[in-house]
Amino acid sequence: QVRLVESGGGSVQPGGSLRLSCAASGSIFIINDMGWYRQAPGKQRELVARISSGGSTNYADSVKGRFTISRDNAKNTVYLQMNSLKPEDTDVYYCNAGVITGTPYRSLKVWGPGTLVTVSS
Repeated sequence: QVRLVESGGGSVQPGGSLRLSCAASGSIFIINDMGWYRQAPGKQRELVARISSGGSTNYADSVKGRFTISRDNAKNTVYLQMNSLKPEDTDVYYCNAGVITGTPYRSLKVWGPGTLVTVSS
């Protein structure tokens, strides 16, 4: 079993910054891509940023230049540094990882429970 736990959400004023963290734990052999998604009530979950095991990244156009995704493979952790936050960034943010578990080897897509980010004056 593999578990993802997000932290770092909260409330911030427009223009402010937050840093999200997501730690994976459990029977992990390899973690491939890790990413952050967000979802507002009544809307589809959308990609914010993803990072491969080798460090290649891609971002949603709406966050390019403001958000930075990074990972610490030794800690099985992915981060999302969010700067110049806007009210439209208000959402629940979810961590996602592609994991190969330990014996028996299985390929899983794992989601965290989500963390709320609120940007408001």
